[in-house]
Amino acid sequence: MRLNLFPYLFACFFIVLSCTKETNNSDEAILYLTSLDKKSLLEKQEINAHTIDTSLIDKVIKVTDSVQYQIMDGFGYTLTGGSAMLIHKMSKSARSGLLNELFSKEGLGVSYLRLSIGASDLDSAPFSYNDLPKGKTDVDLEKFSLAQDTVHLVPVLKEILSINPQIKFLGSPWSPPVWMKDNQDTRGGSLLPEYYQVYANYLIKYIQAMRGEGIEIDAITIQNEPLHPGNNPSLLMKAPQQADFIKNHLGPAFKNEGIDTKIIIYDHNADRPDYPINILNDPDAAKFIDGSAFHLYGGEIEALSEVHQAHPDKHLYFTEQWVGAPGDFSKELTWHIENLIIGAPRNWSKTVLEWNLAADQNQNPHTDRGGCDRCLGAVTINGDKVTREPAYYIIGQASKFVPPGSVRIASTLVEEIPNVSYKTPDGQIVTILQNTSEEEKEILIKSDQANIHLKLAAGDIGTLVF
Repeated sequence: MRLNLFPYLFACFFIVLSCTKETNNSDEAILYLTSLDKKSLLEKQEINAHTIDTSLIDKVIKVTDSVQYQIMDGFGYTLTGGSAMLIHKMSKSARSGLLNELFSKEGLGVSYLRLSIGASDLDSAPFSYNDLPKGKTDVDLEKFSLAQDTVHLVPVLKEILSINPQIKFLGSPWSPPVWMKDNQDTRGGSLLPEYYQVYANYLIKYIQAMRGEGIEIDAITIQNEPLHPGNNPSLLMKAPQQADFIKNHLGPAFKNEGIDTKIIIYDHNADRPDYPINILNDPDAAKFIDGSAFHLYGGEIEALSEVHQAHPDKHLYFTEQWVGAPGDFSKELTWHIENLIIGAPRNWSKTVLEWNLAADQNQNPHTDRGGCDRCLGAVTINGDKVTREPAYYIIGQASKFVPPGSVRIASTLVEEIPNVSYKTPDGQIVTILQNTSEEEKEILIKSDQANIHLKLAAGDIGTLVF
């Protein structure tokens, strides 16, 4: 018997043809675009519904909000003492305008700040909260004083809290008081074992003193860059020393005093994941530790996942990366977005923090004998004049759209389009994506909520909200 195959062939052709068309049900989707030539800087672009010809699509990214990873704490900067000084010295109206631009929901939405416990190398001079004449000690910390921070830092923090009461603060020490160190100097040296408990008490006094000013310290790292004793101030603290300090002194002291501030270890480069892993392998230390912090002046961002795999019950934080003056916008934006804004959360980080929030037009202030003289602020402040630098837009590409409490969700990682996705507390889906190729790409974002077609020119960075 001969069969008439035409109806079946026609049906198959129709199915194939229809599969090349999809409805772009994204009438409420918005793309915030930044281009490397600065013609677009977080520029809002509405995406209208239309029929998608999928045969023209270069890349498909599937977003799955039922597959969830870490909850984000926030995006932000280090508010160094120098940054606070420059901001505090602005006129009241200019300062208010800048802080609202940075920290309000209507502005950049910065939600996390790192603070130095005592001076960092971007203060005008090193100091601690217990500086004494040479040869003197104060084991009872009777001369402990937060006074230096109350000049500029504390007033600025209070103004920030009035704008965003939910902002979180992370404290990081660059050096203990010099009388606790074996070299009696602000730069380098190690913490003397006989002062481990005194230093633990010192950190508790800091947390309590800040609380007395109405400033809650959510977490502290034990030491900024413990394997780099060349800054001024700085301290060498190897992993066994940090473990000893936590398990035998700081952890028990926090428990005895009812301190719920998180303890975070390491706070240095991704080339040494063995440092935090070795500490976390010690159960007596690990029971006091919330997680590990990283920088990326060495190593690869994927090292964070190595630590996560070794200790999946502990959190990860990205806490510092500088932009060098004068700041190559396209180069800095490209590298930082791919490695930090996208790369760090994809490797389990709950925060992404750039380095210095503010410097002046000469990259001041900084300490001598090892202070950074090329650290470009996210904003450059010259009197009341504000210039927005690369780190402003690097953080803004995420902080404005991914509030604390957002959860990272699954999104397929495709070649030439690095991306990361979140579900916000109010149910929006946010996808940050980047075209690292040298040609325009047509991209289809597929999710349960919408199928969204967008174009990114070579180098473009977009935050898609729907």
